Amino acid sequence: MKTQAKSKPDGVLLKLRVQPRASRDEIVRWQDGTLRVRVTAPPVEGEANRAVARLLARALGLAPSAVSVARGERGRDKLVKITGLGEDGVRSRLASLSPRR
Repeated sequence: MKTQAKSKPDGVLLKLRVQPRASRDEIVRWQDGTLRVRVTAPPVEGEANRAVARLLARALGLAPSAVSVARGERGRDKLVKITGLGEDGVRSRLASLSPRR
């Protein structure tokens, strides 16, 4: 599984593809180096972005404030910054959660 988690001095950057207005919040799978996630929140006034931050933070065992959208606030493709956990920690925790399909 090739992930796009990259370490930077201020955190780890992770590529996401988000599906808003889904039937449930879930981490779906890795696809072409991008983590696919679904959230029930609509893409209105940052609600989906906040839902993504909560979902990833819960999956990684971090506070929601440790996850922020670095790029792609208004699109489905996002670059998310994660602080408080190293690249290896992010990869291992997400690998144990998302099934390979």
